[in-house]
Amino acid sequence: MDAGLHVVYSELEKELTSALEESTEHAPNGIIVVYGDLCHPRIKKIVKKYSNAVKVDALNCIDCLLGGHKKLLQADPKCDHFYLSPGWMPSNLKKNVWFREIFDWNMEGVKEQFRHLAGVIVIDSLENLDEFKNDIEEFSQHTGLQVKNRKTVGLNGLKTVIDEAIKKLQNKPKQP
Repeated sequence: MDAGLHVVYSELEKELTSALEESTEHAPNGIIVVYGDLCHPRIKKIVKKYSNAVKVDALNCIDCLLGGHKKLLQADPKCDHFYLSPGWMPSNLKKNVWFREIFDWNMEGVKEQFRHLAGVIVIDSLENLDEFKNDIEEFSQHTGLQVKNRKTVGLNGLKTVIDEAIKKLQNKPKQP
């Protein structure tokens, strides 16, 4: 589903509900929703309506990459960093109808919104950050935040939360 849905909760709910409805017919073994608790304020309630669906135990996509279970809060207890992953690089966001306009905003206004943060931590899930060098520099200039760290995480954390969700699905009572 479109990453831009994160900024319009009503659209995210509509699209997620539609995807769950459509997938229910074609998913005899169940559906795993890979969205975080913070992606929509009612995400758990939306998923709970579907007896054949479970959501991964994660706050957001970064928490998924770290292995879920609020590991992001353990890594950054004050929540004072912006975590930038390849999917959220400017070159990707500029193609997205929901995010495109952010790059047309007044630079000082954008920097003001990010001022409370201590910096950027770049998450490398595919060991390809060199491809995003210009994106990282652009994001840093646009927000006024310096890159404080680059963290290579791979995809094992994501695999872990999906494997756990599969087990939850397998242990979930089947509805007639």
